[in-house]
Amino acid sequence: AVVGVDTGLTHLAVALGFYRDLLGLAMVEAGRNEDDPDARLFWFGDGAGTPGTLVSFMEYPAMEEAVQGRGGVHHFAFLVSGREELEAWAGYLEDGGVACSEIYDRGRFSSLYFRD
Repeated sequence: AVVGVDTGLTHLAVALGFYRDLLGLAMVEAGRNEDDPDARLFWFGDGAGTPGTLVSFMEYPAMEEAVQGRGGVHHFAFLVSGREELEAWAGYLEDGGVACSEIYDRGRFSSLYFRD
């Protein structure tokens, strides 16, 4: 599961390649952002668009590269069944050319970090 996350992107094709084709999320809706009608809005999640699985992106083709820091999206989390599935994801992502961190034991859960 994913918590609800809103973020920006410059090109839908790049987001489709990563979130749909690599991570396996469905693009469940496309439209216009009600707050900014000039921006296209895309929702990715499970095939049914179940709350708790959704990530939305607003497309701004001229947007500058983000700088990490206060006020930005640091990360969002996917729920997996356990360490074995996390290890499988690490291998899958690395095979797909995505650099990953080591798997960190956080006590109550384990973490794997990567960038889109």
